[in-house]
Amino acid sequence: MALTFHGQGEPALVKSLLDELEKGGAKVTVLAVGSWLAAQPAMARRILDGGHELGNHTQNHAAIASMDATRAYAEITACAQELKKLTGSIGSWFRPSQTQYSTATIRAQATRAGYPTCLSYDLDSLDYTDPPAATVVSTVSGGIQNGSIVSLHFGHATTVAAIPQILDRLRQRGLAPVTMTELVS
Repeated sequence: MALTFHGQGEPALVKSLLDELEKGGAKVTVLAVGSWLAAQPAMARRILDGGHELGNHTQNHAAIASMDATRAYAEITACAQELKKLTGSIGSWFRPSQTQYSTATIRAQATRAGYPTCLSYDLDSLDYTDPPAATVVSTVSGGIQNGSIVSLHFGHATTVAAIPQILDRLRQRGLAPVTMTELVS
């Protein structure tokens, strides 16, 4: 199963989250917002140095499903350019912002930008609503199954607090969090 993170947030919280993931032996896929990477360029290297995977979550995290093709392409390529500048690669994965599922327009523009797959998820942790950590743990551990792709978010203290318990519960069920590339290979 894969833990995937929407990548933007206060750097200290992000570093704490990455530290918790690494203490627990978890490798994750981070779909970063380009404007956040531009403001926090060291975070790209920190994510990759931790053994995690880094991908594209648009430049400004706007509602991409309501954009026309030109604007959607601009959002995707601006983040791709930021990723390329910071890491040498546009990353393997693109996740549309503010929608669980991609539209035909999003898929076409992502493909045009170099992303053959638009990444979704089957389990939303709802951590972005800042529930208690126990609720995040319960939501993830209650809905996870082999092959799941979980949506989580940087920048939330309750997510940081929930990660050790989530990882413990996954281990108890014989599940290991891997990157998206590992999950599909």
